[in-house]
Amino acid sequence: EPTGKETIHRWCSRRCGLITRIMWGAWPLLPALVLLSELSVVKVQTAPCQTCRKLTESFIKGLERTANKNFGGGNTAWEEEKLAKYARSETRLLEIVEAACEKTDFECNRLLEQIEDQVETWWFHRQQEAPDLFEWLCIEQLRLCCPPGHFGPDCKECPSGPGGVCGGLGRCEGEGTRLGDGECVCDPGYSGHLCQSCADGYYREKSSNDSVGTCAACYHSCKKCSGPQDYKCLDCKPGWILHDNKCVDIDECGTELARCPSNTYCHNTDGSYECRGCDQACVGCMGSGPARCKKCARGYRLKGAKCLDIDECSERAIACPGLNEACINEEGSFHCDCAEGFIRRDSICVENKPPAGPEKGLFDDMTDDEVLVLQQMFFGVIICALATLAAKGDMVFTAIFIGGVAAMAGYWLTEKGDYMLDGFLKGR
Repeated sequence: EPTGKETIHRWCSRRCGLITRIMWGAWPLLPALVLLSELSVVKVQTAPCQTCRKLTESFIKGLERTANKNFGGGNTAWEEEKLAKYARSETRLLEIVEAACEKTDFECNRLLEQIEDQVETWWFHRQQEAPDLFEWLCIEQLRLCCPPGHFGPDCKECPSGPGGVCGGLGRCEGEGTRLGDGECVCDPGYSGHLCQSCADGYYREKSSNDSVGTCAACYHSCKKCSGPQDYKCLDCKPGWILHDNKCVDIDECGTELARCPSNTYCHNTDGSYECRGCDQACVGCMGSGPARCKKCARGYRLKGAKCLDIDECSERAIACPGLNEACINEEGSFHCDCAEGFIRRDSICVENKPPAGPEKGLFDDMTDDEVLVLQQMFFGVIICALATLAAKGDMVFTAIFIGGVAAMAGYWLTEKGDYMLDGFLKGR
């Protein structure tokens, strides 16, 4: 028995370890976990049996994992003494508990937090008399699970037959838990309280010995049969009728059984029928395509046996009355669009011209060479006029003439002179 100090130390160590694990695994849910830690053990009954089973299985694996930890070789007598102490020690218990639940498994951590006292009791006082932790904890103490073959709050016995639970041909609803109604959920092909009868669509095969034969599938249209062939039907599934031990499909479309909405038609299928949409050329139909119309839709006309599209563009004298409009025929109708080279602006088709730019100047289209020639002609005319006036003895115009000649000479000697000299040196 642990001393008072050991008990306090064990309680603190266990609480700190669990709280640390839960904080890292479910930090956003910490307020809820703090509240849950105050709940009594009775509250844990709402936890599922599956969580308790998973927890105890993990605990047993921890026992196996720590069975010979840190021992092997050396002084045998010393190891046996230390191993005996470690086997039932608080240290080993904490190691197992710390790894019992994954950090992200909220349900497992919550259950472990609530049943620490029960785990500790089993560890120190009940292992010898109750070696099965799952049975002692999940079934007897927490009452979350039931033994195999039992179900419900009181762990009642499941229906059983010669082959076991549900005759060995099904499962008991809620078996092993405190839930369910205990009814047999039979395997495919079987029915009845103990799953001893063949379900609809199955028959009992003959056995080579005295044992009861298994249930095998009938032909797909048979509800009851004496064999797998199509001629061994005893009763038929809905949509079929029995004729000479065969189940023949009922054509609902040829009877009053079919009910299809307007503008659809009935299409027969095996054991049933389906409603399919009429062609767009039809208003009501008796089948698929424009040749099965009861009446032609607007924009279509009966030609021969089919409802065909009316070409309004060719039949109407003026299908599109707007200026510069063209008629475009389409299935069941037509529409008006602007003719080629025109676009619609403000509901009117106008010529598609690029937007007008700013007006061009007098010299916008002239090249640089043409502008240079024009400049030279202009200056030539000015120089000639000045020369004429200078020849008449007018001193003012003589001075202007001499200045103009000097300017022209300077221009040619600087800018043009370079081009002339360069050309001469290159042999041009």
